[in-house]
Amino acid sequence: MKVSWRQVFAWRMRRQFLEPRTQPSASEVVGRLCGVQAQVWSVAELNVALRQSAPDRESVNRDVADLALMKTWAMRGTLHLLRPSEAGAYLSLMANTGSWLKPSWTRASGVTPQQIDELTEEVAGILDGVVLTRDELVTRLVADKRFASMEERLRSGWGSVLKPLAWRGVLCHGPNRSNKITFTLPASQFGSDWGKMPEPDEAAPTVIEAYLGAYGPATIETFDRWLSLNSTSKPKLRKWFGDMGDKLTEVDVEGRKTLILTEHAEELAGIAPCEGIRLLGGFDQYLLGPGTKDEVMLAAEHRSAVSRAAGWISPVVVQDGRVVGVWEILDHELVVTPFPDSGRLPLKAVEKEAAHVARASGVSRLPVRIV
Repeated sequence: MKVSWRQVFAWRMRRQFLEPRTQPSASEVVGRLCGVQAQVWSVAELNVALRQSAPDRESVNRDVADLALMKTWAMRGTLHLLRPSEAGAYLSLMANTGSWLKPSWTRASGVTPQQIDELTEEVAGILDGVVLTRDELVTRLVADKRFASMEERLRSGWGSVLKPLAWRGVLCHGPNRSNKITFTLPASQFGSDWGKMPEPDEAAPTVIEAYLGAYGPATIETFDRWLSLNSTSKPKLRKWFGDMGDKLTEVDVEGRKTLILTEHAEELAGIAPCEGIRLLGGFDQYLLGPGTKDEVMLAAEHRSAVSRAAGWISPVVVQDGRVVGVWEILDHELVVTPFPDSGRLPLKAVEKEAAHVARASGVSRLPVRIV
């Protein structure tokens, strides 16, 4: 089976509620995208709203309040919104990497694997049925002499010591208390919707199917880069994909050998090539799914304009499926910076997208300036 990249982009946009836009709930968007990155809350709200034909800026907050979404450290160690009923599978694969077992992690964090085991057990008990701020949780932990030396690391906003606990399913974010984040136990917060965390071999086909259902066709390596920054055991990855057998179909995309779910192969083969403009927010999953190092979607010479210092991912201009520039809002104006080799952008199409960004952002209008 052979298809073009523009067909791939068109299929991904359809699957990711970008073309055509419909009116999915925040939970539906998060489920389809295998999570929405959420270290910047307003950006997560925007990225969901931009996928709705009538942007609903409160849909994320409403679904979080209704316990239809949870916030926790997940893929690549970053904060994500996930659906509670699905989160266990993603977290299981993150825990499977065992990053905290590596000597390099111990040297960097100052925390041993045994201490992570002890923290996991202690935090599961402390958070059962309660919601605590970081300060309250850390204060209770360091009262135990086993954890007294970890106080500074436990209070760190980066959460490096807490991430393995999240991946093991004993900690997630609770509702904010004023301007303070809180933590709780997923099982007590979400009840039956949380369920039991599956073993990695059981979780893998669930996550692979979900990933390929949004970002396929893709390679095994691309999947692992999205999941764990290539930290998963390569033999395990090959086994997980191999065990799926005829559920997967090989696709030749202009010379790149990739895989897609067999149930989606016919739809992909018949789709028309991608056309048109989309303005997507920072940290958008359309780009993060295949990764900023995918040179078919984002040329290597322009990566630094998108993947910036401190892990920041810029809002992007997508034309015919590829990233051709970046944008930002400055002084109530939407300023577009095309890449030098992208050609002239169609102003009317950009203005139409800017009007959608304005509605998703809760402002009346955003004049466009292309620099």
